Amino acid sequence: MSRRIVITTDYLGPGDSVDRLLREHGLDPVYSPAAGSRTEDEQRNLLKGAIGAIVASEPITRDMLAEAVDLRIVARSGVGYDSVDSAAAKEFGIHVANTPGVNHHAVAELTLALMLNCAKHLSDVIAGTNAGQWPRTAGRELRGKTLGVIGYGPSGKAIAAIGAALGMKVIVGTSHPDAEAAPSIEFAEVDTVVAASDYLTLHARATGTPIIGADRFAAMKDTAFLINTARGSLIDEAALVDALDHGQIAGAALDVLETEPMSKDNPLRNFDNVWITSHLAGQTVEARERAGLAAAQAVIDVLDGKDPAGLIV
Repeated sequence: MSRRIVITTDYLGPGDSVDRLLREHGLDPVYSPAAGSRTEDEQRNLLKGAIGAIVASEPITRDMLAEAVDLRIVARSGVGYDSVDSAAAKEFGIHVANTPGVNHHAVAELTLALMLNCAKHLSDVIAGTNAGQWPRTAGRELRGKTLGVIGYGPSGKAIAAIGAALGMKVIVGTSHPDAEAAPSIEFAEVDTVVAASDYLTLHARATGTPIIGADRFAAMKDTAFLINTARGSLIDEAALVDALDHGQIAGAALDVLETEPMSKDNPLRNFDNVWITSHLAGQTVEARERAGLAAAQAVIDVLDGKDPAGLIV
């Protein structure tokens, strides 16, 4: 029987801790990193002959799963599973797992970095200084400002705690308020959070439709910044472009987009008050290792007949 485990997560490789763990359990890791595009045939046959797979954000489609007749488990080395056709996996008897709780500190830290960049114009000042200028742009303090958090999973909780520690007023929009949250953290309807925020940060799951569209951009303060380190689909990008064109918000800092990598003709490139990073929120050395090991353990558990942590299907 095949012991082949296909790994497409680009930061995992031969000889690392994940590789060693899989080999210790008699498995055969095979690496096919998701870098660039695959041909249609390459994509369809990617998982063929494998009994398990560890993947990042690369789409895992019905056609791919249909070809993988030996496949028993797809483990995402990250949070969420919207890139995997979980309905098809269930139909074919393939388990799907993700790795919740491995990167929320990393996500919260990048969210803070993006907020600070919005407040202090750090990237612009650094670029100006490197160009031989001496910019003296006045920044703003986070203390005393209102931090709005939409979604209160692990990363939402982490950034809410950081905001409170910085002396910000923290207001959270979630369908699952936490009765044990610190007294400094308030809960309200999402529309109330959107209207009150000086910095509005998204930490919700993908819903199939944007959370922030034209109506909510119109409700935001024109001095407010929008930060998204969760899912690109949470924002209607066309509405964001329109809001920026009309000065409805002060700017945006985005680690995720509707389409990645960012296309050369994406109109968000045209704004000086939009800062975009390359889906890096969970990509720390520490979070990567935790995610890889958790995904590998999920594969091992399923092959051993156990239900792993993070099991979805």
